[in-house]
Amino acid sequence: MTLPLAARTSSIGESPTLKVSARAKALARDGVDVVNFGAGEPDFDTPGAVCDAGIDAIRKGRTRYTPVTGIPELKQAVADKLRRDNGLEYDPSMIVVSCGAKHSLFNVIMSLVDPGDEVVIPSPYWVSYPAMVQYAGGTPVFVESSGASGFRIAPDALRAAISPRTKAVILNSPSNPTGAVYSADEMAAFAGVISHAGIWCLSDEIYEKLLYDGNSHVSIASLPGMMDLAVTVNGHSKAFAMTGWRIGYIASTSSSLVKAVGNLQSQSTSNPATPCQYAALAALSDPAMPDTVERMRSAFERRRNRIVELLNAVPGVKCPLPGGAFYVMPDVSSHYGRTVAGVQVADSMSFAGALLDKAHVAVVPGVAFGDDSCVRLSYACSIEQIEKGVAAMAAFLQES
Repeated sequence: MTLPLAARTSSIGESPTLKVSARAKALARDGVDVVNFGAGEPDFDTPGAVCDAGIDAIRKGRTRYTPVTGIPELKQAVADKLRRDNGLEYDPSMIVVSCGAKHSLFNVIMSLVDPGDEVVIPSPYWVSYPAMVQYAGGTPVFVESSGASGFRIAPDALRAAISPRTKAVILNSPSNPTGAVYSADEMAAFAGVISHAGIWCLSDEIYEKLLYDGNSHVSIASLPGMMDLAVTVNGHSKAFAMTGWRIGYIASTSSSLVKAVGNLQSQSTSNPATPCQYAALAALSDPAMPDTVERMRSAFERRRNRIVELLNAVPGVKCPLPGGAFYVMPDVSSHYGRTVAGVQVADSMSFAGALLDKAHVAVVPGVAFGDDSCVRLSYACSIEQIEKGVAAMAAFLQES
């Protein structure tokens, strides 16, 4: 006998990025040599000072519950970071530390969005944005972009997407999956649109440290009229190579939102893991950390340059140069309708499946991000893996 589940569970499925990564890892366990461009996870080890702080916390018995929204020292360090790096003045009471930036976003969306509310999301988008909105009973409204625009939307397009039912806009710069970075002028224009509409803005800034070509990061909360409308979301996973530590946070001047997020967290996860909070504190306070982050950023920039060069040399593949993060979104649609290596390629899903099965290269179908003409590759891997993987992809596309 099969008993029914809650209807809301039908609105979400497994994360496509994690699904691809899991399949690639399963093949590797079976002895298949797979180049995995799937997961958005730095391949660097967590910095030693961070690991030492986590181990030290365990040895000192810091393994019990903490306040639900995070230890005071970490919340103060986050407030100091936001002031120093982003020009944002938040009191520690305005900060909630959660189990990763994904958890932070989920908490905020569940606290803001009612059934029937609309949330505007630039496309291509991170796969979890619309899933979270739908789980809350809301409706995602997508604003499309393309490689021709560098995957950046125009302020007028954002304005046109806002309706009387719009509750919030989600902005992500640098972007997952495209690496798009919005300039200060573009952010100012968005701020004007959002403040005029009087709606929430969820600013996902998890990739802020991974910028290239002299690009700079602008926190939209720092712009006129936005401090009370913006919810700043960030975390430790990407900049500090701490994906598995699961530490993220929000900052908001809305005491009612902060309270709602804290209440939701208190009834779901309680506090983030205590030793991880002390490790996160070390990541924000270690004076050597900026140099460590810069070494990782510089390596990502070299990898970005190489993967874009190689992909654009593959016949029928067009790859824009991203300004940040560690992803590329090449257009591979010229190969749709072909039979490649004995497989009919009709869309990004069949392209990615055939590439993994036949060439043992894992990429994520673009349809998962709202653009079926593309696939996403993460270059959070070595130059050698990049060269090997793109060469295998090129050889695969030459087959019939």
